[in-house]
Amino acid sequence: MIGSIAALGAGLAVIGAGIGIGQVGGKAMEGISRQPEAAGKIQTAMIIAAALIEGAALFGVVVSFLGLK
Repeated sequence: MIGSIAALGAGLAVIGAGIGIGQVGGKAMEGISRQPEAAGKIQTAMIIAAALIEGAALFGVVVSFLGLK
C-alpha cells in the first residue's frame, strides 16, 4: 500500500515536470519565432528554467520514495 502511494507521488512529480518543460519549450519557441535575434538569450533562459523544473521533479521523486520508510 505504501509503495503504491510512493509510486503515485513519483508519477505525479514526473508528469508535472513534463508539463512544465513542455510549457517552457513552447513559449521559448514562440519567443524565438517572434524575435529571432534574441534566440541566444531565450535559449539560455529556457535551459536554466528546464533545469530548475527537473530539479524540483527530482526532489518530488526523492521525497515520495523517502515516504517508504
